[in-house]
Amino acid sequence: MAQSGCGKSDRAVIVPGNGAGDVEDSNWYKWVKDELNQIPDFQCLLKNMPDPITARKTIWLPFMDKTLQCDERTIIIGHSSGAAAAMRYAETHKVYGIILVSAYTSDLGDATERESGYFSSRWQWEKIKCNCAHIIQFGSTDDPFLPWTEQQKVADGLQGELHKFTDRGHFQDETFPELIKVVCKMIKAPL
Repeated sequence: MAQSGCGKSDRAVIVPGNGAGDVEDSNWYKWVKDELNQIPDFQCLLKNMPDPITARKTIWLPFMDKTLQCDERTIIIGHSSGAAAAMRYAETHKVYGIILVSAYTSDLGDATERESGYFSSRWQWEKIKCNCAHIIQFGSTDDPFLPWTEQQKVADGLQGELHKFTDRGHFQDETFPELIKVVCKMIKAPL
């Protein structure tokens, strides 16, 4: 998977799903941020996104670039629509890696998803793979919002390291220890 000439990662950015509310109080986001910030010489950033309901590509991708400063030393951890944003961002930017949680490829027939702009053009799988030294995907077959076929399309397109579950739904728990293990492995930090 080592396509880009990236050296080492010293930071992660969590890009949440749309409609999550205050990210500090939503899902596993704050827990993961706090856990990763305990790793020496590593920083994890978590911020409320602009346009948090529609999550427009034209707003989120520039925010990821200019404000969150996602670059070749950054691991982007994207959940749901944040995973779509991470994939689109990686089509045009080199990053250390992307960790996709509950990723999907179409607007699912939903007007808000369609309005986001992530699904109006073909996915550029090869560009994503060339721009990421690491690609990890977490998905669950019992996700109430995403059929497995959607998640499998991402897995087939990116051919990254797939962590397939049968009992995690849309990954909305308060903790996510498997994600911490994956980041530690990516940056070669002790658990």
